[in-house]
Amino acid sequence: MAFEPPQRLLRALGETRRSGPEGADEADEWLEKLPELTRQALDLRELTVERVQAPGGRSSLVVLVRRADGTPAVLKLAPERARPESERAALAHWDGRGAVRLLDPADAHPIHETHGVLLLERLHPDMSVRSLPEAKALLEAAGTLRRLWVEPPAGQVFETVAERTGRQAEAMRATTTAEAGAGAGADAEVTALVDAALAAREELLAAPPEPRLLHGTFRQSKVLAGERVPWLAVGPDPVVGECAFDLARLVRDRVEDLIASPSGPSITRRRVKRLAESLDVDQERLRGWTLFRAVESGVRAGRVGRLRDAELLLEFAGWL
Repeated sequence: MAFEPPQRLLRALGETRRSGPEGADEADEWLEKLPELTRQALDLRELTVERVQAPGGRSSLVVLVRRADGTPAVLKLAPERARPESERAALAHWDGRGAVRLLDPADAHPIHETHGVLLLERLHPDMSVRSLPEAKALLEAAGTLRRLWVEPPAGQVFETVAERTGRQAEAMRATTTAEAGAGAGADAEVTALVDAALAAREELLAAPPEPRLLHGTFRQSKVLAGERVPWLAVGPDPVVGECAFDLARLVRDRVEDLIASPSGPSITRRRVKRLAESLDVDQERLRGWTLFRAVESGVRAGRVGRLRDAELLLEFAGWL
């Protein structure tokens, strides 16, 4: 069987190439090796392929498979840039509580045969919380997220919110500086949003609440229907920090609908309030992290050429 990467993955790797020479080399090398990596992973685990999941993820190849005993499963292959070993560690710690279950322990095979390869419980890949009406979707997504917020495992090193947002803050500053230096005349409103987002980050990191293990990239589409329980999270990019950081990405879900609505700003403010209250998170801290994450995503989208996404995200950020 030929393992053709879905177009969504190819587009995301294209964005990686535009981020710089180092990203381009890594993306091209992984993509070139992907067919052989997939065949090796399948043979080692005695898996039978059903199909490649499309559109799939932006950072991995997802293959629907069956194990030797006929049990359905998912084989996921991701490049180093996507931090697959961090995902493995988080899934092992959650052990199926609120998240998809890891079926292939790290010590099941030699490390060179497992690195970047995850064998996962099969969920319903085409049925996410996002298919529900908005109010119900937010309720189910928030309930799933609550189950993931546990103490980090002892001795396990995950990236912290301070570290991750520190890199992002540097990239935001570099982008606006480069635009100004190139005579592009960075838009005054965008510059003001970047300044506000960076100031919010500094204030939020000054006195953070007790850290928890976080999903890191949580949104409605990352919650799939399961058999063990109705909904389970997938695709974490785990990080350790305060819960408001994790919840912030959920606030802007369905941003296209929010922007299209004349009541978008008021709906957003009510959503911040409702989510903060339902998950016992400080409302102002949630607003601050929502601002930072929306501006960071908007600036990054503009940097790689997704101009419509950038416009939507920065307009949303302006409401905060």
